[in-house]
Amino acid sequence: MIVTDINHIEHQVSKTSFFKKAIGFLRRPDIHNMVDGRVDIDGQQVFALVQRYETVMTDALKFEYHKKYIDIQYIVSGREVIGWVPVERMTITEVYDMEKDICFGIAPKKEITMVHLQAGQLAVFYTEDGHVPKLAAGAPSSVFKIVIKVAAK
Repeated sequence: MIVTDINHIEHQVSKTSFFKKAIGFLRRPDIHNMVDGRVDIDGQQVFALVQRYETVMTDALKFEYHKKYIDIQYIVSGREVIGWVPVERMTITEVYDMEKDICFGIAPKKEITMVHLQAGQLAVFYTEDGHVPKLAAGAPSSVFKIVIKVAAK
């Protein structure tokens, strides 16, 4: 997992063409005007999920991880907390769904790291990173986030 400001990301991820396309997309001048939904960047290799939602307060943390895609979760506006745990420390509660590229599980509280993100910051979750997004930073609030899915292989 990597947590950083958008201004530092180029120095912290591998400089593959897929990551370059993802970062270029996040630097678009019209990013604040994007409508919710999927945006293709490079077909199935790199695409964005534009989303607006309210964060939630919960103690029931349902972690997810992916095998086919790396997540770049960028906060355009608002604040959010994302729980992180290495996949090997998760107890799987729902088997991996190959079509949706997602698996769910839980983790002991002592194993969880809470990552606080605000506008202009992002987290990169690799295939070995369990994560639970959309958690409230203090109190529920509105978030505008773009998740870039980058093919892992």
